[in-house]
Amino acid sequence: MIKTKTTLTALTLMTCASALQAADWSSTEVHFQHGNLQKAFQGGGSESETGGTNILTLQHASGWKYGDNFFFIDHLNYGRTDAEKASGSGTDDELYGEWYSNFSLGKITGKDLSFGPVKDIGLIAGFNFAQEVDTLYYLPGVRFALNLPGFAFANLDVTSYIQDGEDKFGVDAESNTYMIDFNWAYPFKIGNTSWSLEGHVEYIAGSDITINGADFGAERESWILAQPQLRLDLGEVLFDNKGKLFVGLEYQYWNNKLGDANTDESEVQALVVWNL
Repeated sequence: MIKTKTTLTALTLMTCASALQAADWSSTEVHFQHGNLQKAFQGGGSESETGGTNILTLQHASGWKYGDNFFFIDHLNYGRTDAEKASGSGTDDELYGEWYSNFSLGKITGKDLSFGPVKDIGLIAGFNFAQEVDTLYYLPGVRFALNLPGFAFANLDVTSYIQDGEDKFGVDAESNTYMIDFNWAYPFKIGNTSWSLEGHVEYIAGSDITINGADFGAERESWILAQPQLRLDLGEVLFDNKGKLFVGLEYQYWNNKLGDANTDESEVQALVVWNL
């Protein structure tokens, strides 16, 4: 399984690297966020509350002749819960990343596939990697690119959600399930200032799990995650340098965070973005 995982990851990265070399457009950003995020699977409520979380993100999007690519890598530094403070445990550092490559069927076939609010259909291939549990998830599916007035882009993605291998906590397998994700960017002006409301909302259906090879009837709950960002182009305001420095807020909402029925989250985080 490890060999398979390594091979598939290498092939994906090589394919995406080739596409990036022929990019028609690209955007690379560094994000810093701070807020009091919760830790899932700690018992819920006050047991999951932390003393502050810092997140440093590298995010990239690019388009090429037949589609587009998107990836991000998060470095999370969690504050400690009360239980961790009492036990003398240190803060936790985690890495988490996602990659998606979309292949436009309209561009590949040269045909107009639009209907209603849909302007194009794509085949999307993605994977998510969670360093804490050393697990990959594969997300093959379909993208509906939407033509919504005023939006820079809007997509509705419908994918499978397939675990590759067991994680280090002894979860041997999660049953295959699916994800629905709406992602968008909506720029607007207030007076002479430039703003953007952007982000995504995802639903991942629950799954059954086996632990150490046995089925105890355990399950991961379905979850909803919303991460909208409100950004002000501060570089334009202060330095007449548009599209480089942004400040704002990210609102993070979880219902059943990471599938934990005991942990819901509603948190506003401070946000700074630098477009490289």
